[in-house]
Amino acid sequence: QVQLVESGGGLVQAGGSLRLSCTASGRTFDNNAMGWFRQAPGKEREFVVAINWSGAYTYTDSVKGRFTISRDNAKNTLYLEMNNLKPEDTAVYCCAARARFYSGISSRRADYNYWGQGTQVTVSS
Repeated sequence: QVQLVESGGGLVQAGGSLRLSCTASGRTFDNNAMGWFRQAPGKEREFVVAINWSGAYTYTDSVKGRFTISRDNAKNTLYLEMNNLKPEDTAVYCCAARARFYSGISSRRADYNYWGQGTQVTVSS
């Protein structure tokens, strides 16, 4: 059974930092694209950032220069380093993975086959 488990969320003041982790079990994703999405209260889940098997990545405009995605294939873990956090970053952050090998970066939720339950990030002003 494939599982993605996020951790690292919490409450932080505006301007602060958090590092999210997403650890996979049940299979490896070395050759698969993975990403982070977030869902704020009353809003749809939105794309944040994705990284493919070769390390290429793409960010949504609102987090460029503040968030950094990385992966440690040896640990089967995806990370999201978030700096200079803003109240509008408050959301549940979920990681996701595509099942197809050598899959490309995608911002579409429908392209991801596996999802974690999410971790809450709250940024106070």
